[in-house]
Amino acid sequence: MARVPLIAGNWKMNMTVAEGVTLVKELMPRVDGLGKVEVAVCPPATALHAVGRALADSQIALGAQDVFWAASGAFTGMLSPPMLIDVGCTYAIVGHSERRGRFGKPDESLSPEAAQVFGDTDASVNLKAKAALGYGLSPIVCVGETLPEREDGRTDEVVAGQVRSCLAGLSAEQVAGLALAYEPVWAIGTGRACEAPEANRVCGIIRSVVRDAYGAAAADSVRVQYGGSVSEKNAHDLISQPEIDGGLVGGASLDATKFSQIAQVASVIAKDMRYA
Repeated sequence: MARVPLIAGNWKMNMTVAEGVTLVKELMPRVDGLGKVEVAVCPPATALHAVGRALADSQIALGAQDVFWAASGAFTGMLSPPMLIDVGCTYAIVGHSERRGRFGKPDESLSPEAAQVFGDTDASVNLKAKAALGYGLSPIVCVGETLPEREDGRTDEVVAGQVRSCLAGLSAEQVAGLALAYEPVWAIGTGRACEAPEANRVCGIIRSVVRDAYGAAAADSVRVQYGGSVSEKNAHDLISQPEIDGGLVGGASLDATKFSQIAQVASVIAKDMRYA
């Protein structure tokens, strides 16, 4: 089964509307025409509408950094799937570690009480993934372990448990069509990427969990990305691994040259038999 790698840029809490529009205008000519790779950008909510308009008729998809599970209601500050579709989104990141309150490089001022604002759990991620799929959005479901969990030898247990819980109740067909992003929390925003062979091993664990729960067809189709200090310098080593189908890119996605170089690397790699 062909898997087209997905290179998605998570801008996090960066970029004004004008800055975001300028960035994608610089990015579009650098990635237009690339084959066998899908490129998406995920701006902050304030820039979604303007960036979406700027991306019209380009091959770059628009994604949101989060989504709520209700279509409407008394949920101040939340964005529903229909709202995101209305501004042109086709993707939504779900369960990013920072939305779960799990930071690779936490702000020293973030007290335990203040950290409660980041409240996603596997249960809420599951609701969000179901809602996104129900409205035609493609979720990028994030999983990954903290540094203490890795040092305790619990990486496989933690990641497999998150995959099972976050995908609970989905059909094999739904799972086949989404993306799973392995983002070791200790590598996010720290400049310390997971070594490519280890990232590949954990992405293989994720695919094996999908295979056990949803069958071989779903496992062969689902895209498993790597996220965590992805750069133009390590992109080839990571994306060339057989279990890794692209990247969820943070800081490097704020630079049109660096981000396009990552997409170009993925495009070249994707021309091998693995994606034929």
